[in-house]
Amino acid sequence: MRTHEQTVQQQFDPRAEAYLTSAVHSAGPDLDCARELVEKTLGRGDAALDIGCGAGHLAFALAPLVGRMVALDPSPSMLATVSDSAAQRGLQQIEVRQGNAESLPHANESFALVGTRYSAHHWRRLESAVGEMRRVLVPGGHALIIDTVGAADPLTDTYLQSIELLRDVSHVRNRSRSDWHLLLRSAGLIELEYREWPTRLEFSSWVARMRTPADRVAVIRGLQEAAPREVREALGLEADGSFTLRTGLFWLRKVS
Repeated sequence: MRTHEQTVQQQFDPRAEAYLTSAVHSAGPDLDCARELVEKTLGRGDAALDIGCGAGHLAFALAPLVGRMVALDPSPSMLATVSDSAAQRGLQQIEVRQGNAESLPHANESFALVGTRYSAHHWRRLESAVGEMRRVLVPGGHALIIDTVGAADPLTDTYLQSIELLRDVSHVRNRSRSDWHLLLRSAGLIELEYREWPTRLEFSSWVARMRTPADRVAVIRGLQEAAPREVREALGLEADGSFTLRTGLFWLRKVS
C-alpha cells in the first residue's frame, strides 16, 4: 500500500506538462501581487526557496528578483519540466532539488524568502511544514503562502473537500483563512498582508488535468447536482460543473 508521499508523486509525475500549460497555474493576480511584494522587500542577491514548486510558475515569476531560486518538489518529472523551462526562459538563478515540505533538505537560516503556491493543500503534516519554512528562513525573513482557501461554512466545506478528494486522491485539505491565521501565528510567522481572489475552475479541464477516472467524475457531478442552494451559491456552481474557489495570499515575516 502506498504512502501519501508516494501517492502525491504518482499523481503528479505524469502531469508535469499539463501543469506547465495550465491557465489557472501559469498566470493570475496572485503572481502579480507576489512579484510586487518581493520586489519592494528583497534584494537582488537574496536566496529564495519555492516549496512544492510543481511546474515552476512561482519560481519563474520571482527568480528575476533574487540572486538564487531553489525550486523544490517531490516529483522528478516536475523538476525536469522546471529545469527545461527555466533554461528556455534564460532564468539561470533557478536550481531544482527533490524534497518534501515536511522535511526540507536545507540548513537553518538559509533563505531570505520561502514561498509556496497551490501546494499546501497536499501537505499531510501542515504544522511540520510551516515549522520547516520558519526554520530555513533567516531572522526577519519573509514567507509567501498562496493556496486555495477552504470555506468557513462547514456544509460548504464538506462538499468542497469531497469533490477535491474525488478529483485528486493526493488532496489533503483546503484550510480556511482562520485556520491558517492560527497556524501561522503559532509558528512564529507574523502576518503582514493578506489578499484574496476568486479562482474559477472550468470543470472539463480541471478533471482532465488530473486524469480523474470517469467513475469518480460521475460521483463529483452527482454531488454537485445534489448540493443544496447554500452550497451552490457559495461555490458558484455552474451547469457544466465549473465552480469558483478563493485563492488566498499570505505575506509573512519570521519573528526574530
